[in-house]
Amino acid sequence: MTDRFEVRREIAAQPAEIFALLCSPEGHVSIDSTGMLQSAEEKAITAVGDEFVVHMDRESLNDFPLMGKYDVTVTITAFEQDAHLAWTVSREGQAPVDHRYGYRLEPGELGTWVTSYYDWSQIGLQYRAMGIFPVLQESVLRASLGLLARTVEKK
Repeated sequence: MTDRFEVRREIAAQPAEIFALLCSPEGHVSIDSTGMLQSAEEKAITAVGDEFVVHMDRESLNDFPLMGKYDVTVTITAFEQDAHLAWTVSREGQAPVDHRYGYRLEPGELGTWVTSYYDWSQIGLQYRAMGIFPVLQESVLRASLGLLARTVEKK
């Protein structure tokens, strides 16, 4: 059993264009395939440690209906211009979960190979004991790559 999902897709756009979208909080909302991300407080991502708030709605997944609407803080944990962006999320008043999301970008023949990953290997014991991880399925990552391609590819 792995504690990480990773999917890869080649997208017909340059790494800089894709990375620019990923550095925009609203860009994250636009490519979210779960429907949970409702909006984000716009603040450009420029370095490790940057943070922004995302307004969420868990009813979109209907897995924890009582969670409803809530906010999370996204904290950037890796930033390599046009190559790698990763983050974790937290909620005020709760222990950090320490699950990570990220994208790696590599030049490809058609544009850019984009790898999307979700890693929950570092989650705290109290969260592991809840038996709710992974909170997303691999198909969500693949669908978000489809939305990313639709957003940045030139027709």
